[in-house]
Amino acid sequence: MRKLLITLLASAATLATAAELPRLVSKDGRHALLVDGKPFLILGAQAHNSSNYPAGLGPVWTAAKDIKANTVLMPVAWEQVEPEEGRFDFSFVDTLVKQAREQKKHLVLLWFGTWKNTSAQYTPEWVKLDPQRFPFNMDREGKANYSLSPFGTETLKADKRAFVALMTHLKKIDSTERTVLMVQVENEVGTYGLVRDFAPAAQAAFEQPVPAAVLARQKPVGAAKHATSGTWREVYGDYADEYFHAWAIARYIGEIAAAGKAVYDLPMFVNNALRDPLEQPPRPWNKNFASGGPGWDVIDIYKAAAPAVDIVAPDIYRPESEQVNANLRLFQRPDNALWIPEIGTKPAYGRFLYAMLGRGAIGVSPFGIDYFDYSNHPLGATATDKTIVEPFERVYRMFAPIQRLWAQWAFEGRTRGIGEGDDRKPQQLDFPGWTAKLTYRLGRFGEPSWGGEFAQPAAGTEQPAGGAAMAQIGPDEFILIGHRVRVRMEPEAGARGMMLRAEQGHFDDQGRWVMERVWNGDQVDYGLNLPAEPVMLKVRMGRPR
Repeated sequence: MRKLLITLLASAATLATAAELPRLVSKDGRHALLVDGKPFLILGAQAHNSSNYPAGLGPVWTAAKDIKANTVLMPVAWEQVEPEEGRFDFSFVDTLVKQAREQKKHLVLLWFGTWKNTSAQYTPEWVKLDPQRFPFNMDREGKANYSLSPFGTETLKADKRAFVALMTHLKKIDSTERTVLMVQVENEVGTYGLVRDFAPAAQAAFEQPVPAAVLARQKPVGAAKHATSGTWREVYGDYADEYFHAWAIARYIGEIAAAGKAVYDLPMFVNNALRDPLEQPPRPWNKNFASGGPGWDVIDIYKAAAPAVDIVAPDIYRPESEQVNANLRLFQRPDNALWIPEIGTKPAYGRFLYAMLGRGAIGVSPFGIDYFDYSNHPLGATATDKTIVEPFERVYRMFAPIQRLWAQWAFEGRTRGIGEGDDRKPQQLDFPGWTAKLTYRLGRFGEPSWGGEFAQPAAGTEQPAGGAAMAQIGPDEFILIGHRVRVRMEPEAGARGMMLRAEQGHFDDQGRWVMERVWNGDQVDYGLNLPAEPVMLKVRMGRPR
């Protein structure tokens, strides 16, 4: 009897684990996406905006395989699933999920509803053609803007109904296999050219007191004296219009997300077209970004108005290293997991995967990975063939076999990473007891101080392309992944230290390290010189007594 009871309990525990939905967890200011109960690292590939039809899926799977992605990000359009009001068609979702399972890929669904890149382009025709029922934002003169108003009660009701229908369908077809990991609610929201809605309903709300939840989180910018409560203008001065618009849109999205989670509780996020992260402190809106979108300066408003939205995520399309690193810092917060659902496909972005994954991102995804004969150049690469995936594949292939391990290490705070800066200057990664010093453009033998050819930049380093990510898996032991960089390990100030062993190798499918060869002699005398193609090293340091 006792043996039977133990067996039944074990079976119940197994079933409970098997039934666990993907979810986000946080500890000590760090975050993890749990899939089947364990941290999971999304190595993503986002398809183009028009690849969300069965006929377009073939090139998507080919590109996803080539880039070594484990997850595909795919739009699901409102116009697609509800072409006639009240009649839903989820046949594409069924096909997508079925093929993803066949390809052994997970999915992140992107709900293109009321807003896609701020416009109503993906709404059904019955929404587009009825502005009386589904109103657009209005400017100060009462002229309709191109973007739907967040104060359209019928719009919200209809979008929410469609989204709930989608989540209900997902629960029906996927709650056992859990192919879909997360859902994006709307896409790059806000408005260009208009700071907020000035329609009567919006204006009436603008003149009301700022909600207490917003006041508790979003502080006024600068040293100017503002009221601690009151209307948006009284509290936030010149920033009032943008902040109000952010609150209105966030509240709208939050209601949709909460309704969807009530039927099928998957992690949900919003993404955004970024404002300049180097503009510190941020200046009031001046037609230079999408007002009301979830930019870094209004994350707190989104957290206050849309608690059902788990992550505010950046879409990164500026490849300058200072821009990329600033955005990563601003969006990685104790209350906000770092997740990058879109980055450009120019080769320059490849090296920043080390920075993103090393910082502890739950995942990253280049945009436009599907070999569709289209390029969003100059935001992305000009190519539309296999060459677009190469800068990302070379990094993904290093992380793919250890994505579970890396996600766990990142959640424990063991990982660091950096991409080569545009200034080509040395960098460092700090760990307890040790510092990794990184230098670029060096040959694999000798020191620049020797002069002559030793002082010349290495061939193939004309443009910044190197980088490294590291995990401290023991007090004196590290996993190092990278390319086109020289790495030297130094002990903390005042301590002595030396490298005892550097093994090149890989992890097997059981998470066990497999040594391929030991680096020594010329390969380590001048630091760990990582070649043009990424390698993985297990480095053991020592402290002489």
